[in-house]
Amino acid sequence: MLMQTHEARLSALREELKRRELDGFIVPISDEHMSEYVGSYAQRIGWLTGFGGSAGSAIVLQHKAAMFVDGRYTIQVRDQVDGNLYEYQSTLETDHAKWLIANCEQGMRIGYDAWLHSRGWASALLAALGKKGVELVATDGNPIDAVWDDQPAPSPEPATVHPEEFAGKSSAEKRAEIADWLKAEELDSAVISALDSVAWLLNIRGADVDRTPVALSYLIAHSDGTAELFIAPEKVTPELEQHLGNAVTIRDRAEFTSGLKNMAGKTVAVDPDFGVAAIYQALEEGGATTVAMRDPAIMPKAIKNSVEQQGHRDAQARDGAAVTKFLHWLSHAPSKGGQTELSAVAKLREFRDETGVLKDQSFDTISASGPNGALCHYRVDEDSNRDIEPGSVFLCDSGGQYLDGTTDITRTVWIAGDGENAEPNAEVRDRYTRVLKGHIQIARVIFPQGTNGGQLDALARQYLWEAGVDYAHGTGHGVGSFLAVHEGPQRIAKPSGGQPGTSQELFAGMILSNEPGYYKAGEFGIRIENLVLVKEQEIDGMEGIYLGFENLTWVPMARNMLDMSLLTTEEKQWWNDYHATTREILAPQLEGDVLAWLEDACKPI
Repeated sequence: MLMQTHEARLSALREELKRRELDGFIVPISDEHMSEYVGSYAQRIGWLTGFGGSAGSAIVLQHKAAMFVDGRYTIQVRDQVDGNLYEYQSTLETDHAKWLIANCEQGMRIGYDAWLHSRGWASALLAALGKKGVELVATDGNPIDAVWDDQPAPSPEPATVHPEEFAGKSSAEKRAEIADWLKAEELDSAVISALDSVAWLLNIRGADVDRTPVALSYLIAHSDGTAELFIAPEKVTPELEQHLGNAVTIRDRAEFTSGLKNMAGKTVAVDPDFGVAAIYQALEEGGATTVAMRDPAIMPKAIKNSVEQQGHRDAQARDGAAVTKFLHWLSHAPSKGGQTELSAVAKLREFRDETGVLKDQSFDTISASGPNGALCHYRVDEDSNRDIEPGSVFLCDSGGQYLDGTTDITRTVWIAGDGENAEPNAEVRDRYTRVLKGHIQIARVIFPQGTNGGQLDALARQYLWEAGVDYAHGTGHGVGSFLAVHEGPQRIAKPSGGQPGTSQELFAGMILSNEPGYYKAGEFGIRIENLVLVKEQEIDGMEGIYLGFENLTWVPMARNMLDMSLLTTEEKQWWNDYHATTREILAPQLEGDVLAWLEDACKPI
């Protein structure tokens, strides 16, 4: 029935394209803000194809269609998307232009929604298709919206004020810094379209995107320190108006396009990564001069102030106690039977809720038993839900949203059974220990100012490479402060593959994840993830500025999955030091059987 539903939806889209005299249409996972995670109203690719990942795209022609995903979703896309309807394409091997050139004929018209793609993407594709005589057409409205009968409406939830006690700096101070930047760059204004940048700059939050506390809105910041906020009227409360004050003009979100067209004669910065093609078009049609420059809120948002740093420490300590309660539960409940991936998700949420201050999860929990763990961005549902079976590897990647910080942690454990299933086999121990060794290398590294994440990535992979294996995701991503769990521009990842952020210099105050992994298709997955804070280091005789990482996440790791023969004396000392600190931070928050479990889990090796 599900496949028939998606087949019917594909047919309906093709009929709509015919009505518009289009031969094809490109469907991204995106919204008008180029967000990674989008509201339910913008989940067009999931509705059309069944794909549930956070990155990917589809192209629909009248005679064929294709799904494009990266290495994280190679297995998942085949499980969720009907191969009879869509052929599978790797973004590392085939891009949109190559596929369209190979499958289109001269004179065909391919549609795209200019509110869902960057101008750079549109310009490059327009040039590539033009060489074959294929026309790229910006559609009037999205054709999927025309055939999606029960499409959810955008969230009506009000925007809320994020207190300065958690933000560490007032919105007025932040806007003044942006104004100084605009004047220094001889710019009149900047369009801020990334939702987390608007939230950070104005010290507001919202509930319009699941797991990310942002409000659907746009901001135009001006060089005199004033700004215009475009937001749906139902989201505006008296408290919000008072918070923003007279320097921020509140306008209806529906007026955004006309507001852009009214900037004649102005020189306006637009971030090429977050400013969609339609924003550039509206500005230029209105007579403004556009300058492609990075969103000026990106870097100050990424470099956390002292209040935000302390907030993260507090949130991680609180969250670590909740995750430890969950690991204690995992140590005995599954062996009694009846526990599933979904029941584990519910139990972990229950422990986080017990803190009394959890606002939301920071992303959908990856609760993966056995072979599902090999899907590195797996998301459990009723159809995929597996029992958590004794004698198997269980991977759980999860996080919480708290007013003082955003958490993200992965622990992989062995679900003990009887007899030969009591302990992990040699292969599991080997892979777990190699992942741990890479994790330790990142945790301990010291590097000179000017180093970027791409230069650190191989440290995490070297021990897996020695065994002839690797993992198809980055080693680390930036994390926000009660904002997006994936926050740029910093990243630790391979420099290849077109991924952004690997060339971004790391600065003190940035927060990243440290999460090497290993995935054996059809059998198990392993990942160990902590969050770390970039900090300046003091080294006797050092020449220049040197940086390293302060660990933020404190939760026990799986001692029974270690292959001790692979660990050096220094690595064993790191393990012991880490667990001694974990015990020190978590023990005051725990009691009874959970405290006893923690004490045992933190014993030195």
